[in-house]
Amino acid sequence: MASDTENTSIVGISSSWGWPIGGALGGALGAAAFGLLMWIFDPDVLASAIPAIYGLEPIGVVGWGIHIAHGIVLGLVFGFLVTRGPILGIVATSAETDALSRTGIAFRVVAAGFVFGLAIWAILPVLVLPVWVEAIGAQAAADFPAAAVESMLGHLLFGLVLGIVFAATIDLGDRPAQSPFEE
Repeated sequence: MASDTENTSIVGISSSWGWPIGGALGGALGAAAFGLLMWIFDPDVLASAIPAIYGLEPIGVVGWGIHIAHGIVLGLVFGFLVTRGPILGIVATSAETDALSRTGIAFRVVAAGFVFGLAIWAILPVLVLPVWVEAIGAQAAADFPAAAVESMLGHLLFGLVLGIVFAATIDLGDRPAQSPFEE
């Protein structure tokens, strides 16, 4: 069985400190794309609801700043997770199907970003946000469309942009994906 070090060297990101840069940049750009989508559907979410989650007044670009900061933190979490053995092993594993076996590691990282965006939507705005809003009693934050289709689409867009930027930023190598279970 291959070790975690061997798994990461398969895709060229072993001991690379590029993942925080790729994660932060991808998270910021993903949050900006998501923010633009939110602004199109309901600009008050960025202006009022996001600052209200923290008990802040909706002044200027506070909502945008908080939203971008959230994206950077989540991008760093994504970068950390996707470069670690368990998830990297899945991303780098040779697939048994013809369609998946033809995909490269970059495509799989983008797909991981998409799945990450979906997971973030299912966890943060759908499960955590309602509890948080009730705990702090913020009325403006209660108007946040947690389970709305727009929220889900925005989080999927965030994850997709995050995955694309991360894959473009990190040296993934030109080698095809290999099984982490090969000796």
